Amino acid sequence: MMLCRVVLSSKARSSVHAKADSAMNRHFVRTLVRVLTAAIWLAGLITVSSAQDKPADTAQDKPAQASGEPTPEAPAPLDTFFEHSNTAKWWISGQANFIFQAHGDFYAAYSGAHSFQNEGENAFSRVLTLFTGYEFTPRTAVYLDVEETGGDGLSSALGLAGFVNLDVVRNPSIGQAPYIGRLIFQQIIPFSSEKVDSERTPLSLQTELPAKSLTIRFGKFALSDFFDNNVGGTDSHYQFLNWTADDNAVWDYAADTRGYTVGLMFDYEDRNWGIRFAEALMPKVANGPDLSANLANNRAENVELELRYPLFRNRHTTLRLLNYVNHGDMGDYSEAVRLYLNHVTPTPDVVATRVPDTLKYGFGINLEQELATDIFAFARWGWADGKKESFCYTEAESTFEAGVYSKGSQWHRTLDRAGAVFISNGISAAHQSYLANGGLGFLLGDGALTYGRETIEEAFYDAHIWRGAYFSFDLQHINNPGYNQVRGPVTVPGMRLHLEF
Repeated sequence: MMLCRVVLSSKARSSVHAKADSAMNRHFVRTLVRVLTAAIWLAGLITVSSAQDKPADTAQDKPAQASGEPTPEAPAPLDTFFEHSNTAKWWISGQANFIFQAHGDFYAAYSGAHSFQNEGENAFSRVLTLFTGYEFTPRTAVYLDVEETGGDGLSSALGLAGFVNLDVVRNPSIGQAPYIGRLIFQQIIPFSSEKVDSERTPLSLQTELPAKSLTIRFGKFALSDFFDNNVGGTDSHYQFLNWTADDNAVWDYAADTRGYTVGLMFDYEDRNWGIRFAEALMPKVANGPDLSANLANNRAENVELELRYPLFRNRHTTLRLLNYVNHGDMGDYSEAVRLYLNHVTPTPDVVATRVPDTLKYGFGINLEQELATDIFAFARWGWADGKKESFCYTEAESTFEAGVYSKGSQWHRTLDRAGAVFISNGISAAHQSYLANGGLGFLLGDGALTYGRETIEEAFYDAHIWRGAYFSFDLQHINNPGYNQVRGPVTVPGMRLHLEF
C-alpha cells in the first residue's frame, strides 16, 4: 500500500503554507455559513414546536381556579410516536437515527492510507433498530433487537482516534442486511423484599426492582449498554456524536465491528452502590466482524464499581471505576518497529507480531455530578497499556474528558437537551514510533507523525419537535487529527434526525 509523503524546501513550504492559510480561510467562511444556516433552521423548528411544553390553558386565557381548588398539572409531552405500556409483558418499540456531517478543506503537510481526508467531503449514516422484549415473570425476561445500518462516515471512518460519528460501522464489507444486535436472557435474583422504582426501557422491562439484587444477563449485547454509562455522554441518539465523548477512549471493549459481543454478565445492585462483571468474546482480528469462541486465548474481563453517594445535599453524584483485561491475538508496536528497522518487514506491521493470548489492560474513572435540577457536570479519565495493539474500539492509550449537560426543563422545553465537552486523547511512545515510521493501525496511519495530543471540542443542541421526532445540530472541532500536529485543525458541523417509535 503506497503512502504519500512530501518533503518540501523552505521556499516551497512557505508557498504551501500561504495557500493553506487561504484555503483555511475559505473553509472557515464556508463552515460559518453552514453553521448559521443550520442554526437558523434549528431555531425555526424550535419556535414551531415551542407550544408542546405549555399547558393547553394558561392564566391569560382561562379564569382562575376557585379558591381552594388545586390547579391540575399539564400532562408531560409525549417522547415517542406511540405510547408504551408499563404493565404489558410484551415490549415493542423502534428508533431511527440519521446523521449528516461535512467538513471543508484543511491543511495537511502529508497524508497516508488511513488519514482523515483533508479535502472537503460529506457523509450520511443511518441506524434503524427494532426493540422487542418479553417478561416471563417479574424476575425473568428476554430481549431481541434487530438492526439495519447504512451510509458511511467521513473518510470511511479513518484518520481520527475520536471519530466524529459513533453510529458509523467501520467495515463496509460486512454488508447492510438486517442483523441481530442483541439477544439477552435476563434473570433477577432478589436479596431484599424492599422495592425501588425503575424506569421501563427497551433493555429493562421492570418498573420496580428489589433494593438489593443480582441481575444475570447472558447472550449477545454491547458492553457499553451496561458499563461506563454517563448522564451526559453515552447516547449518540440524543447526545454527543463523537466516539470518545460517549465512551472512554482507552476502553478497548470486546466487540465485533458493529460493537456487539457474546458474554455473561453479573450485576449486583444495592441502594447506594453496585458492582458488575462481564466475561465476553473478543474478535478474531482487530476490528473484525467475527468473534472468536476460543476462550483459552480470546476473551475479555470487565469489572466496574459504581458508587452513588452524594457529595452535596439533594444533588446526585455517581462515581464509576472501570478495569478491563483483554486476551487476544494482538501484536506489539515496539516489536513491529524493530522488525522494520532490521529490514525483516518493508514497513512496520503490527499484524506480523501477533501472538495468541496476548494481554492488554486499562483503567477508567467516570464521574457525574448534578449541579442544579437537570444540569450536570461529567468527566472521564482513562489509561491503557500502550505496548500492545489497539484491537476493538479506537487507537488511544490515555484520555481526559470534561463536559456539561442539561435537559431543557430549565427553559421550559422538558425534552430538549444540550451539552458541551472537551476531550484530550493520547497514545504511548511505542504507538507513536509505530505510526511515525509508517505503520498502519486499524484506524490511523498518515505515513509519518509529528505527535501532538488529539483534542476535541464538541457542542450540540437536541430539540424535541413533536412526539417521537427530534432534530439536533452538532459542531465538533478537532486539533491534531490522528495525533498529527502538521494536519488540521478541522471543523465538522453535523445534523441529526432521530425518530423514536
